[in-house]
Amino acid sequence: MILFKKKCLFLLLINVIFSMSFTVEAAERLQNKSFVLKDTTGKKHTLSQYKGKWVIVNYWATWCPPCLEEVPDLVALYDSRRNKDVMLLGVVFDYQDTKEVADYVDDMLMSYPIVLGDDEVTKQIGTAEVMPTTYIYNPRGELVKTKRGLVTKAYLEDFIAKGDSKK
Repeated sequence: MILFKKKCLFLLLINVIFSMSFTVEAAERLQNKSFVLKDTTGKKHTLSQYKGKWVIVNYWATWCPPCLEEVPDLVALYDSRRNKDVMLLGVVFDYQDTKEVADYVDDMLMSYPIVLGDDEVTKQIGTAEVMPTTYIYNPRGELVKTKRGLVTKAYLEDFIAKGDSKK
């Protein structure tokens, strides 16, 4: 009987410790509204460094037709607004190697920073279950939209314009 009680107490203790660590981890993620991403050139990007700008994080993959379709619009948006009010980060997932990514980026004339996606990125920003997926942060650094599927320059500009009118 004593052995049974010790096993039950041990299992209860393990459960409490697991629950506490999960709760602490979740609380830390909620407190840390920022992210730290390193692009393919080695430059670090944090959400907080772009305060005052709309930050768009676009998940994509080289095999994804809608991703291919949206790249010219994303390049046009970034090129026209990067020195004003928009920062765009592309996060590539499900790639074979970095050469494949570099060739794709070069072929598509992608002028915005590219991050190699992994579990650490999805822990900080969100899942990559659908390609493409775009996360939009307002100038205060708050996530205001998660858009799964294709985005266009017009969609993003309209979203930003409506968000600006709420100030």
